[in-house]
Amino acid sequence: MNDAVSHLVRFEPVGIEMDVHEGETVLDAAFRQGISVMHGCKEGQCASCKSRLIEGDIELLKYSTFALPESERDTDHILLCRTLAYSDITVELLNYDEDLLSRSIAVKEIPATLTSVQSLTRDIRLLTLELSAPIRFWAGQYVDITIPGTGITRSFSMANAPGDHAAGGSTTLQFIIKIYPQGAFSALLDGGLADGQPLIVKGPYGTCFHREGRPGPLVLIGGGSGMSPLWSILQDHAARGDHRPVRFFYGARTRADLFHLEEFAGFTSRLPNFRFIPALSHAEPGDEWTGETGFIHDVVARTLRAEGLDGEIDAYSCGPPPMIDAVLPVLQMAGVEPERIYFDKFTPATR
Repeated sequence: MNDAVSHLVRFEPVGIEMDVHEGETVLDAAFRQGISVMHGCKEGQCASCKSRLIEGDIELLKYSTFALPESERDTDHILLCRTLAYSDITVELLNYDEDLLSRSIAVKEIPATLTSVQSLTRDIRLLTLELSAPIRFWAGQYVDITIPGTGITRSFSMANAPGDHAAGGSTTLQFIIKIYPQGAFSALLDGGLADGQPLIVKGPYGTCFHREGRPGPLVLIGGGSGMSPLWSILQDHAARGDHRPVRFFYGARTRADLFHLEEFAGFTSRLPNFRFIPALSHAEPGDEWTGETGFIHDVVARTLRAEGLDGEIDAYSCGPPPMIDAVLPVLQMAGVEPERIYFDKFTPATR
């Protein structure tokens, strides 16, 4: 790639310039150079990186017309993850985050080794990897994990805190992963991958990361493996000695689907103004459950209405798309500013 023809990309209105090699997407070039523009699926499906071409010659790789309708393509809208440059180009970023740009970390590809798989519930596993070199990331971000020789690559959010950025980050990564019977990667966690399995980690990616150092409450809302990035954010919050009020909501079906309860009790005892609020949507008679019941978005609405938390809220929601779609209007009705709502939709992949 170093010998490839390169072109200049200029991002407006932020005035950032970078190079892009021919055959390399603009988004991948940004990742390579540590320029964190808005992104999501990285595959032309979600429209998170939608921008407008001001000038220059480009080609678009295959993309979903749901992400970029033909009417928008006719007005020079593009998807950075699908854009190849064949001249110097100028691009208007339609959706950008100055805080994200200021925290940019160059994407790296690092060999790793699987060290353990721990069962947390009937279908949730804790995966631990050891990396051959440290990686820097912000709490809430994710990496792509590849099983060499199989063609299988999946994206998973880190569950551990980032470690010391000054020291280069962490060489140990943990992931809370939901098992899907037909999941090309997750189904292998129950016996298909042995300790010592070589893997490749590439990242970090993601815009749903901890904006630390702000005043006002912190609201975390998760379901299923959406616990993973939120667990990282909570640990990062505690490690920094932050004293913001924290409300951590977690939706599960039954009591057997809850985990880390002792760890949450530990956070409750040592963090000021912290509450863990689990809710069961299908509590069973044998659960002997006295906590919240119903869907998590309803519990969030009732709790925020009752508590009336003071200050501007930062809200992070991670989990299945239907949960996210239900939570977003609840947060807006509670007065959370749209620019302070961060979310990550977890969609299972089976191919």
